[in-house]
Amino acid sequence: MDKKSMQELIAYILYSIALIEERFEHIGSVDDFTDTHLGLEKLDAISMRLQSIGEAIKGILKRDPEVLLEKKERSYWSNIIKLREIISHHYVDIDAEIIYDICTDELADLKVSINQIKKEMSCN
Repeated sequence: MDKKSMQELIAYILYSIALIEERFEHIGSVDDFTDTHLGLEKLDAISMRLQSIGEAIKGILKRDPEVLLEKKERSYWSNIIKLREIISHHYVDIDAEIIYDICTDELADLKVSINQIKKEMSCN
């Protein structure tokens, strides 16, 4: 994958994170995902974006793992890819609480790491 394509994947991940943040903005608890039709739509939409982030990470890790491994250990990135696998192949096993926890506890850290990668790529 050439440098431009890597930059496009990084931009896509950041765009997806922004969409997740926007969709998650009015979710205050797991019940907000599960108690209404709108909440379930948000859960589905956020899950799909998390899936696509995992796919993008998987692509980067295959082509140029050092880009990611300079920021976080392999297990960090592998967990994101594993979530993608669950969403893709075992959607009925998705737990709204796990998605909620990812949005509240993990997404900001991912955003920081991806922004650092983007900045370093633009300097090269």
